[in-house]
Amino acid sequence: MLGILGGTSLLFSRLPRLEPRRVDTPYGPAEVHCGEIALLLRHQRGLPPHRINFRAGMAALALMGVDRLVAIGSAGSLKREIPPGALAIPGDFLTWGECPSLHDHAISHVLPALDPGLAETLGGIVPGAHRGAVYAQTRGPRIETVAEVRALARVADLVGMTLASEATLACELGIPFSALCTVDNYAHGIGGDAPTYEHILEASRAHADRTGAIVEKIIGVMG
Repeated sequence: MLGILGGTSLLFSRLPRLEPRRVDTPYGPAEVHCGEIALLLRHQRGLPPHRINFRAGMAALALMGVDRLVAIGSAGSLKREIPPGALAIPGDFLTWGECPSLHDHAISHVLPALDPGLAETLGGIVPGAHRGAVYAQTRGPRIETVAEVRALARVADLVGMTLASEATLACELGIPFSALCTVDNYAHGIGGDAPTYEHILEASRAHADRTGAIVEKIIGVMG
C-alpha cells in the first residue's frame, strides 16, 4: 500500500476521501486516513513540529501495511537558484538535532537513505522539480538564524523540520521513502523579508490546486 505523509503543504489542497482510523502502536496512538492509500497528516490537532510523535505515526503506517512512502512537505530554500514556488525532490538529508529511533532496547545501526527508485518515479510525475537537493532538518518551530542559514547553505539546499526524522524511521521499518518539497520561502537572510509561519500558510493556499493535482497523480501512478 502507498503511504503519503503531509503537513502544511496540504492544508488547503483537495485530498482523496479516506476514512480516519485510530491506530494504536507501542509508541502511542496515531490517526491514519485509510482507503486505497494511507494518509498521515503530521500536524493533526495542531501539533507543532517539535511535538510530532514521529515514532507513533510511522509505526501506524507500517501496521496499516504501507510498503512505500512519499512525504510532501514545506521547505525553505538555502540557494537563490531554488526560488519560492519551486518544487524539489531531495536526494539526501542531514539533521542538526536529535533524530528519533524505534530501537530503544537494542543496538541496531541503520543506514538512512532516500529511495532512488521512488525519487525517479516522482521525477516523472513532477518533471520540473529540482532533483537531488540536500535537505537539512532543524528543530522547529523556531526558524533558523541568519548565521545558521549561512552555515547550512554550505552543505545543503533546503531546510525544514521533519524529513530526516521520517526518512530515518522509514529506513528502520524497511519502508522505501522519498519526498517532494514545496519551496515556500527563502531561508532567513537570503530573501528580502524574514520568513514567518504566515508566509508558509500563504504559499500553501496559493499552490493548493497544484499540490492537490500532484497528490492525485502520485496516487494514480504509484498507488
